[in-house]
Amino acid sequence: MAVARPTCVRPYAGSAHSYLRTVKFAEITHLVRLEVALDLRQRATWAGMLLYVVSAVYVCFLAVKSGLGTATWNALFWIILLFAAFNALARSFQREDGGRQLYLYTLVDPRSVILARAFYNAVTMVVLSLLSLAVYLLLLGSSNLDNADMGQFLFAVVLGGIGFASVLTLISAIAARAGNGIGLMAILGFPLVLPLLLLVMRASKLALDGVAWSVISTYFGGIVLLDLITITLAWILFPYLWRD
Repeated sequence: MAVARPTCVRPYAGSAHSYLRTVKFAEITHLVRLEVALDLRQRATWAGMLLYVVSAVYVCFLAVKSGLGTATWNALFWIILLFAAFNALARSFQREDGGRQLYLYTLVDPRSVILARAFYNAVTMVVLSLLSLAVYLLLLGSSNLDNADMGQFLFAVVLGGIGFASVLTLISAIAARAGNGIGLMAILGFPLVLPLLLLVMRASKLALDGVAWSVISTYFGGIVLLDLITITLAWILFPYLWRD
């Protein structure tokens, strides 16, 4: 049963539109700081994510010591990063009990919550993606980057990490409210993240081949469009999930 959110009177300054925008950004900033504080208290979580990446890459290194073709090298990297994203983002809405959810419900707008989580998860995935790439290059070698446009390839990695964060944040919220977080997230997440995965794999493969920006920009545009659609859906749907 939904609890009525208390209303309070705050000093008014400026137009209503600018006032609401200031409040939203303030709420998002405080929620991001809350996420940082929670992660600093659970540093083992980051250690677990890095251990997973290093272990997965090392197993691949043992299996393919003879070297990989560019397409296989690229696909293997994104598969490892996809599973790392599931492990990292499954906890987005799982570490909150009912009491903390109710407390946040009485303080902030639900849209601020989903935007703050999406932003923090995007930063987390960008860092994790770049660290994963560093470990991947260290163990499997960088010979596949000889003909690559590194700027475009790194841009594809960053966009892919942000895309995984935007999609899986929404899925994590839905799964958590359904009461079966990890299992339901895996069931819902793979079909929804598949179009994004295909786009980033294609874009990064073209970057590794050194294809011109005029060709690869179409795929980058598709990735950005998927990210915007996902964030818009989260903005519209999350208040109804939060109210449940």
